[in-house]
Amino acid sequence: MPNWELKGCCSDIEETVFLCLYAGYSLLTMFFMNWAIAKPMKLIAIFIHEMGHASAAWMTGGKVDKIEVYENEGGVSHFRGGIRCCIIPAGYVGVSFWAGFFVALSGSRIGATVSALAIINYYSAKACVWKISHSQLLSPPPCPFLTLFYGVFIGWYGIMDIWDDTISRTVEGSDAHACFKMWPCCLPRCVGLQFAFCAIVFQALGLYVALLSLTNDNDY
Repeated sequence: MPNWELKGCCSDIEETVFLCLYAGYSLLTMFFMNWAIAKPMKLIAIFIHEMGHASAAWMTGGKVDKIEVYENEGGVSHFRGGIRCCIIPAGYVGVSFWAGFFVALSGSRIGATVSALAIINYYSAKACVWKISHSQLLSPPPCPFLTLFYGVFIGWYGIMDIWDDTISRTVEGSDAHACFKMWPCCLPRCVGLQFAFCAIVFQALGLYVALLSLTNDNDY
């Protein structure tokens, strides 16, 4: 029976290492966020953000013409039709969901392997496009560590981006400002706080599910 209350959690070295890695990845993400080395990861997070808008457009009957991710760390999804009140918030919600999803998968060896293989295939495709030889690519770390890193980075990037664009200041053209135009009673900073709450909740849920998987695996 699943250990829903996480009784005995962190009594095993694997769970302790997992929590230490989560904390370490979080600190590294915040420290290196504005360094050039983090740019490829940020562009992936931006793509996931734009895919959130595109997915919501498709699911509500709209059409997506194209998705653009710019080198200056901006992005836009060109869509027609669909339910706008569902599409606009889906960017930050989508990033938050997938970040929590990756964190949750990192607690399962099978889930981490599947997600890590998808990530590696993505980079392999990029290597072909950029004409980079396979010898120039770094060997990937163990799958759970790679999956956890992606989940933590994308999650914290989303939270920091929400803070920068929707809470600490009001940026015209941001998702929060677009929501404000649809619902004038909800100020952009209030929308930003809701986005931030959503992002934190998804990270917490992902961490809980990962620990649940680790705890239950160690009980057998």
